Amino acid sequence: MHSVLPEQPYNTLIATITSTYDQGRLRAVQAVNVQLLETYWQIGQHIVEFEQAGSAKAGYGKSLIKQLATDLTLRFGKGFSRSNLVYMRQLYKYYPKSQKPSHQLSWSHYVELLKIDNALERGFYEKQAINERWSVPELKRQKDTALFLRLAASTDKEGILRLAQQGQLVGQPADLLREPYVFEFLKIPEPYRVSELQLETLLCDHLQQFLLELGKGFTYVGRQYRITINNTHYKVDLVFYHRILRCFVLIDLKINEVQHHDIGQMNLYLGYFANEENVEGDNPPIGIILSRHKDELLVEYATYQMNSQLFVQKYQLYLPNVEELRRELELTLQEAEE
Repeated sequence: MHSVLPEQPYNTLIATITSTYDQGRLRAVQAVNVQLLETYWQIGQHIVEFEQAGSAKAGYGKSLIKQLATDLTLRFGKGFSRSNLVYMRQLYKYYPKSQKPSHQLSWSHYVELLKIDNALERGFYEKQAINERWSVPELKRQKDTALFLRLAASTDKEGILRLAQQGQLVGQPADLLREPYVFEFLKIPEPYRVSELQLETLLCDHLQQFLLELGKGFTYVGRQYRITINNTHYKVDLVFYHRILRCFVLIDLKINEVQHHDIGQMNLYLGYFANEENVEGDNPPIGIILSRHKDELLVEYATYQMNSQLFVQKYQLYLPNVEELRRELELTLQEAEE
């Protein structure tokens, strides 16, 4: 049976209703999340105030959470496990009235954040999750790869405090950098034996995770991007465009140590993109050479008086040593206090 309704106006009506329904459902989820966070914060407040008032005697106080979990689960069902009650208590203790949790994140986000003891780290991941709209799995991944510690390792005390209070703000090319970049999501078995082309292919096959590691603002343009100069063809491994800095970002991958001619070649690419690919409104391109190893002195000499938009950064295929990074952070903070 054929519809007697005009097709185009009817399709528009369907699209309008769909949009209205999706927006309403999203607002409903957000409203539930706001109320859930507020409720859990208040439950945490009740538990802490009960403890502080001395209502829980020594013996009973140690088993308070366990007893509450049993009684509240019998009364309300799921949602009041011992671990959940511990997190509710922490939510109140870590986020007093003047610093209540953000309604832009879910309870599941905050469960992950509450697992972080260090206030600086927790503050960074909270701000960054809001700024970059991380899902819970994305937040977990960034915690596991020690993003905060990697960024903090290359800055001073003031920079570390800014990271904790604001997250990573991108305002200049150097703000894009991480040391090292971590590609654990490729799951390359150790000891690894991959070529540069294979590594590039794997990164493109895992583009979503790669973009997450690169950070906010990157959009993919292409791989093996061909440029021609005087009938000679060259290929840039990976090309992105950064929406915030409004510029191309060129990435070359090296499985061995960077050589001086690799830096010269990247500078050539930058010159070409600046003159041949940029359009009105674009800023100068940025070049990043990603290498497994880096000779700092060679890089210093090879980039002498060269384009300040060219960077050589290390990457690794496995998770970083978190304890070593944490010791570096503590050392930086201690030195600043002396």
